[in-house]
Amino acid sequence: MIDRRAILAGLAAAPVAACAGLPAARGPQPLRLACFNIWHNQGDWAARRPLLVEALRSANADVIALQEVLEDAAVGLPNQARTLADALGGYEMHFVSTDPEGAPRRYGNAILSRLPVLAHDSKKLEPLDDYRTALRVRVELGGRAVDIVDTHLAWQADAQAVRARQIGDLLGWLPNDGTPLIVMGDFNAVQEDAGLNVLTGERFFSAMPRNAVPTTLNPAKGHPNRVIDHIFVEQAHFAPGVWSVLGDTPVNGEYPSDHFGVAATVTLR
Repeated sequence: MIDRRAILAGLAAAPVAACAGLPAARGPQPLRLACFNIWHNQGDWAARRPLLVEALRSANADVIALQEVLEDAAVGLPNQARTLADALGGYEMHFVSTDPEGAPRRYGNAILSRLPVLAHDSKKLEPLDDYRTALRVRVELGGRAVDIVDTHLAWQADAQAVRARQIGDLLGWLPNDGTPLIVMGDFNAVQEDAGLNVLTGERFFSAMPRNAVPTTLNPAKGHPNRVIDHIFVEQAHFAPGVWSVLGDTPVNGEYPSDHFGVAATVTLR
Protein backbone atom coordinates (compact mmCIF):
# COMPACT_ATOMS: atom_id res chain seq x y z
CA MET A 1 0.00 0.00 0.00
CA ILE A 2 1.34 3.47 -0.88
CA ASP A 3 1.94 5.79 2.08
CA ARG A 4 0.99 9.08 0.37
CA ARG A 5 1.83 11.13 3.46
CA ALA A 6 5.39 9.86 3.36
CA ILE A 7 5.58 10.55 -0.38
CA LEU A 8 4.32 14.10 0.11
CA ALA A 9 6.87 14.73 2.87
CA GLY A 10 9.60 13.42 0.59
CA LEU A 11 8.50 15.73 -2.22
CA ALA A 12 8.81 18.75 0.03
CA ALA A 13 12.19 17.74 1.44
CA ALA A 14 13.95 16.30 -1.59
CA PRO A 15 12.28 16.68 -5.01
CA VAL A 16 14.90 14.55 -6.78
CA ALA A 17 13.86 11.56 -4.69
CA ALA A 18 10.14 12.30 -4.87
CA CYS A 19 9.24 9.18 -6.81
CA ALA A 20 11.33 6.74 -4.76
CA GLY A 21 8.41 5.65 -2.55
CA LEU A 22 6.21 4.59 -5.45
CA PRO A 23 6.04 0.94 -6.49
CA ALA A 24 7.04 -0.21 -9.93
CA ALA A 25 4.58 0.75 -12.66
CA ARG A 26 2.27 -1.97 -13.95
CA GLY A 27 3.03 -1.68 -17.65
CA PRO A 28 1.77 1.06 -19.98
CA GLN A 29 -0.85 3.28 -18.33
CA PRO A 30 -3.54 5.25 -20.21
CA LEU A 31 -4.11 8.81 -18.99
CA ARG A 32 -7.26 10.69 -20.02
CA LEU A 33 -6.93 14.48 -20.16
CA ALA A 34 -9.23 17.42 -20.84
CA CYS A 35 -8.62 21.15 -21.16
CA PHE A 36 -11.34 23.83 -21.24
CA ASN A 37 -11.39 27.63 -21.04
CA ILE A 38 -14.76 28.15 -19.33
CA TRP A 39 -15.17 31.92 -20.06
CA HIS A 40 -15.67 32.82 -16.35
CA ASN A 41 -19.25 34.12 -15.86
CA GLN A 42 -19.74 35.74 -19.24
CA GLY A 43 -22.93 35.05 -21.18
CA ASP A 44 -25.59 33.03 -19.41
CA TRP A 45 -23.59 31.13 -16.77
CA ALA A 46 -26.67 29.40 -15.38
CA ALA A 47 -27.43 27.98 -18.84
CA ARG A 48 -23.80 27.23 -19.67
CA ARG A 49 -22.92 25.45 -16.42
CA PRO A 50 -24.82 22.18 -17.09
CA LEU A 51 -23.47 22.13 -20.65
CA LEU A 52 -19.92 22.36 -19.30
CA VAL A 53 -20.65 19.57 -16.85
CA GLU A 54 -21.96 17.31 -19.60
CA ALA A 55 -19.08 18.12 -21.96
CA LEU A 56 -16.54 17.34 -19.24
CA ARG A 57 -18.39 14.22 -18.19
CA SER A 58 -18.33 12.98 -21.78
CA ALA A 59 -14.53 13.31 -21.78
CA ASN A 60 -14.28 10.94 -18.79
CA ALA A 61 -10.93 12.58 -18.01
CA ASP A 62 -8.61 11.61 -15.18
CA VAL A 63 -7.29 15.19 -15.03
CA ILE A 64 -9.05 18.35 -16.23
CA ALA A 65 -7.35 21.73 -16.74
CA LEU A 66 -9.63 24.79 -16.59
CA GLN A 67 -8.87 28.41 -17.44
CA GLU A 68 -10.78 31.65 -16.77
CA VAL A 69 -12.17 30.32 -13.51
CA LEU A 70 -13.88 32.93 -11.31
CA GLU A 71 -15.16 33.23 -7.78
CA ASP A 72 -16.86 36.52 -6.90
CA ALA A 73 -18.62 37.15 -3.61
CA ALA A 74 -20.09 40.44 -4.86
CA VAL A 75 -22.30 38.62 -7.36
CA GLY A 76 -22.79 35.49 -5.26
CA LEU A 77 -20.62 33.31 -7.47
CA PRO A 78 -18.81 30.45 -5.73
CA ASN A 79 -15.62 29.12 -7.26
CA GLN A 80 -16.65 27.79 -10.66
CA ALA A 81 -14.11 24.96 -10.62
CA ARG A 82 -15.44 23.78 -7.27
CA THR A 83 -18.99 23.91 -8.69
CA LEU A 84 -17.95 21.80 -11.69
CA ALA A 85 -15.96 19.35 -9.56
CA ASP A 86 -18.92 18.86 -7.21
CA ALA A 87 -21.28 18.30 -10.13
CA LEU A 88 -18.96 15.77 -11.77
CA GLY A 89 -18.15 13.97 -8.53
CA GLY A 90 -14.93 12.23 -7.53
CA TYR A 91 -12.52 15.07 -8.38
CA GLU A 92 -10.07 16.88 -6.14
CA MET A 93 -9.84 20.57 -7.07
CA HIS A 94 -6.86 22.95 -6.95
CA PHE A 95 -7.09 26.62 -7.91
CA VAL A 96 -4.58 29.43 -8.44
CA SER A 97 -5.05 33.16 -8.87
CA THR A 98 -2.89 36.26 -8.83
CA ASP A 99 -5.58 37.71 -6.55
CA PRO A 100 -4.63 37.18 -2.89
CA GLU A 101 -6.09 34.42 -0.72
CA GLY A 102 -9.25 35.65 0.93
CA ALA A 103 -9.97 38.35 -1.66
CA PRO A 104 -13.70 38.62 -2.47
CA ARG A 105 -13.00 38.23 -6.18
CA ARG A 106 -10.43 35.75 -7.50
CA TYR A 107 -9.81 34.81 -11.14
CA GLY A 108 -7.43 32.15 -12.39
CA ASN A 109 -6.86 28.54 -13.39
CA ALA A 110 -7.83 25.22 -11.83
CA ILE A 111 -7.05 21.53 -12.09
CA LEU A 112 -9.51 18.76 -11.25
CA SER A 113 -8.05 15.30 -10.63
CA ARG A 114 -9.65 11.97 -9.88
CA LEU A 115 -6.18 10.45 -9.60
CA PRO A 116 -4.43 10.66 -6.22
CA VAL A 117 -2.65 14.02 -5.90
CA LEU A 118 0.78 13.56 -4.32
CA ALA A 119 1.72 17.25 -4.35
CA HIS A 120 0.62 20.56 -5.81
CA ASP A 121 2.04 24.05 -6.16
CA SER A 122 1.70 27.20 -8.23
CA LYS A 123 3.67 30.15 -9.55
CA LYS A 124 3.07 33.68 -10.79
CA LEU A 125 4.77 33.82 -14.18
CA GLU A 126 7.19 36.46 -15.41
CA PRO A 127 6.52 39.17 -16.44
CA LEU A 128 4.38 39.77 -13.37
CA ASP A 129 2.53 42.68 -14.97
CA ASP A 130 0.77 40.22 -17.33
CA TYR A 131 -0.89 38.51 -14.32
CA ARG A 132 -0.41 34.94 -15.50
CA THR A 133 0.02 31.78 -13.44
CA ALA A 134 1.01 28.13 -13.67
CA LEU A 135 -0.55 25.43 -11.51
CA ARG A 136 1.06 22.00 -11.06
CA VAL A 137 -0.30 18.79 -9.63
CA ARG A 138 1.77 15.66 -9.22
CA VAL A 139 -0.54 12.68 -9.57
CA GLU A 140 -0.09 8.97 -9.14
CA LEU A 141 -0.75 6.89 -12.26
CA GLY A 142 -0.24 3.16 -12.09
CA GLY A 143 2.32 3.47 -9.32
CA ARG A 144 4.25 6.29 -11.00
CA ALA A 145 4.29 10.05 -10.50
CA VAL A 146 3.26 12.37 -13.34
CA ASP A 147 3.41 16.17 -13.30
CA ILE A 148 0.52 17.99 -14.98
CA VAL A 149 0.59 21.77 -15.42
CA ASP A 150 -2.22 24.18 -16.32
CA THR A 151 -1.56 27.69 -17.62
CA HIS A 152 -3.05 30.60 -19.58
CA LEU A 153 -0.62 32.81 -21.50
CA ALA A 154 -0.49 36.36 -22.90
CA TRP A 155 -3.21 37.03 -25.45
CA GLN A 156 -1.82 39.77 -27.71
CA ALA A 157 -0.99 38.78 -31.29
CA ASP A 158 2.46 40.38 -31.05
CA ALA A 159 3.29 38.86 -27.64
CA GLN A 160 5.43 35.96 -28.89
CA ALA A 161 8.37 37.09 -26.78
CA VAL A 162 6.16 37.39 -23.70
CA ARG A 163 4.75 33.90 -24.21
CA ALA A 164 8.26 32.51 -24.68
CA ARG A 165 9.31 34.17 -21.41
CA GLN A 166 6.27 32.77 -19.61
CA ILE A 167 6.94 29.24 -20.87
CA GLY A 168 10.62 29.53 -19.95
CA ASP A 169 9.70 30.68 -16.45
CA LEU A 170 7.21 27.83 -16.12
CA LEU A 171 9.63 25.12 -17.23
CA GLY A 172 12.44 26.53 -15.11
CA TRP A 173 10.23 26.39 -12.01
CA LEU A 174 9.30 22.71 -12.32
CA PRO A 175 11.12 20.03 -10.30
CA ASN A 176 14.14 18.74 -12.21
CA ASP A 177 13.74 15.10 -11.20
CA GLY A 178 12.75 13.36 -14.43
CA THR A 179 9.05 13.09 -13.60
CA PRO A 180 6.97 12.75 -16.80
CA LEU A 181 5.41 16.10 -17.70
CA ILE A 182 2.26 17.36 -19.43
CA VAL A 183 1.48 21.06 -19.98
CA MET A 184 -2.12 22.03 -20.80
CA GLY A 185 -3.96 25.30 -21.17
CA ASP A 186 -5.09 28.24 -23.23
CA PHE A 187 -1.85 29.42 -24.83
CA ASN A 188 -3.52 32.20 -26.82
CA ALA A 189 -1.40 31.09 -29.78
CA VAL A 190 -1.40 28.53 -32.56
CA GLN A 191 1.31 25.89 -32.64
CA GLU A 192 3.21 27.86 -35.30
CA ASP A 193 3.62 30.83 -32.91
CA ALA A 194 7.30 31.49 -32.19
CA GLY A 195 6.49 31.94 -28.52
CA LEU A 196 5.60 28.24 -28.27
CA ASN A 197 8.81 26.94 -29.85
CA VAL A 198 9.94 25.15 -26.69
CA LEU A 199 6.68 23.22 -26.52
CA THR A 200 6.47 22.44 -30.23
CA GLY A 201 10.06 21.26 -30.60
CA GLU A 202 11.52 17.81 -30.00
CA ARG A 203 10.75 17.45 -26.28
CA PHE A 204 6.93 17.55 -26.51
CA PHE A 205 4.21 16.51 -28.92
CA SER A 206 0.71 17.91 -29.20
CA ALA A 207 -1.97 15.44 -28.15
CA MET A 208 -4.17 16.97 -30.86
CA PRO A 209 -2.28 16.90 -34.19
CA ARG A 210 -1.60 20.15 -35.99
CA ASN A 211 -4.40 21.14 -38.42
CA ALA A 212 -6.66 18.39 -37.07
CA VAL A 213 -9.48 20.87 -36.38
CA PRO A 214 -10.13 24.38 -37.72
CA THR A 215 -10.55 26.10 -34.36
CA THR A 216 -10.84 25.82 -30.58
CA LEU A 217 -12.25 29.34 -30.43
CA ASN A 218 -16.02 29.38 -30.83
CA PRO A 219 -16.93 31.27 -34.05
CA ALA A 220 -20.51 31.59 -32.81
CA LYS A 221 -19.13 34.00 -30.17
CA GLY A 222 -17.49 36.19 -32.80
CA HIS A 223 -14.02 34.64 -32.65
CA PRO A 224 -11.78 33.87 -35.65
CA ASN A 225 -10.89 30.27 -36.40
CA ARG A 226 -7.74 29.56 -34.37
CA VAL A 227 -6.51 26.56 -32.41
CA ILE A 228 -5.08 28.06 -29.23
CA ASP A 229 -6.00 25.44 -26.59
CA HIS A 230 -3.38 22.73 -26.37
CA ILE A 231 -2.21 19.63 -24.54
CA PHE A 232 1.59 19.26 -24.82
CA VAL A 233 3.02 15.91 -23.73
CA GLU A 234 6.62 14.78 -23.22
CA GLN A 235 7.76 12.51 -26.05
CA ALA A 236 10.12 10.43 -23.93
CA HIS A 237 7.43 9.31 -21.49
CA PHE A 238 4.14 9.15 -23.39
CA ALA A 239 2.63 7.75 -26.58
CA PRO A 240 -0.23 9.58 -28.35
CA GLY A 241 -3.75 8.23 -28.53
CA VAL A 242 -7.26 9.29 -29.43
CA TRP A 243 -8.40 12.89 -29.05
CA SER A 244 -11.63 14.84 -29.38
CA VAL A 245 -13.15 18.33 -29.23
CA LEU A 246 -15.63 19.15 -26.46
CA GLY A 247 -18.60 21.48 -26.42
CA ASP A 248 -18.62 22.37 -30.11
CA THR A 249 -22.31 21.61 -30.63
CA PRO A 250 -24.98 23.98 -29.25
CA VAL A 251 -27.86 22.81 -27.07
CA ASN A 252 -30.99 24.92 -27.56
CA GLY A 253 -28.75 27.56 -29.14
CA GLU A 254 -26.34 27.70 -26.18
CA TYR A 255 -22.69 26.61 -26.02
CA PRO A 256 -20.71 25.70 -22.90
CA SER A 257 -18.16 28.48 -23.54
CA ASP A 258 -16.63 30.85 -26.07
CA HIS A 259 -13.92 28.17 -26.47
CA PHE A 260 -14.24 24.52 -27.35
CA GLY A 261 -12.57 22.07 -25.02
CA VAL A 262 -9.99 19.50 -26.07
CA ALA A 263 -9.59 15.99 -24.72
CA ALA A 264 -7.00 13.31 -25.34
CA THR A 265 -5.84 9.95 -24.09
CA VAL A 266 -2.10 9.38 -23.90
CA THR A 267 -0.22 6.36 -22.62
CA LEU A 268 2.56 6.48 -20.06
CA ARG A 269 5.22 4.23 -21.52
